[in-house]
Amino acid sequence: MSASNPSRLISVKLTPVGRPHTFVSPERAGDRQPHTGDQVVVQDENGTAVGTVVRSVPQLVERRLPSGEAPPRIIRVATREDIVTRLKQEHREKEAFRIASLKIRERGLGMKLARVEMQFDGSRMIFYFTAEGRDEAKMIGGYGTCGRPLCCTTFLTSFEPVSIKMAKQQELSLNPSKLSGLCGRLKCCLRYELPNAKGVAHGGCGSEGACDNPTGCGTGSCGHGCSCRT
Repeated sequence: MSASNPSRLISVKLTPVGRPHTFVSPERAGDRQPHTGDQVVVQDENGTAVGTVVRSVPQLVERRLPSGEAPPRIIRVATREDIVTRLKQEHREKEAFRIASLKIRERGLGMKLARVEMQFDGSRMIFYFTAEGRDEAKMIGGYGTCGRPLCCTTFLTSFEPVSIKMAKQQELSLNPSKLSGLCGRLKCCLRYELPNAKGVAHGGCGSEGACDNPTGCGTGSCGHGCSCRT
């Protein structure tokens, strides 16, 4: 869907951590338009959920709207009953997390439970688990050594290959404890903080690319074989 009215595009966070998602606000007469901080009931391909409206960046909000005939939409501003229902579900999620963790230990399973999420309509409960630390860091969130929220929870939509060579090109210390993120792997920022082919710092392409974007790699495409954050 190409939104003809950008003012109807609203950024909503469905979990405390993670990047916002774009939803289309209702346009029915009499419906109150959501404002920053409001809790709203939304509908997407995964079903209904309750999220919080957050401040949006006009340059990004439309790009985050998935293509398709039925874009994700805001059903309504959450009522008191909606909020009470969600609080009860959060209690059930915590209890399910406790029981599932106990069963995992009892059976000696090689997995780590990260989060339990119940669909707002009560139709199903989803258990998120990992065998490695990277996806867990993305779901739970945290702050990097730079003092900012993790890139994987804010703007990165996929994990690009990162190598120790990227640290060498930036003349960084090769101390593993300084190059590793909370997930235990090489920091994603090692990739998009490379100087580009023209010597621009944070160009993201090193000596192998031809990217002209000085803001660095992340999501999107610059058309030169690398991903760039714009």
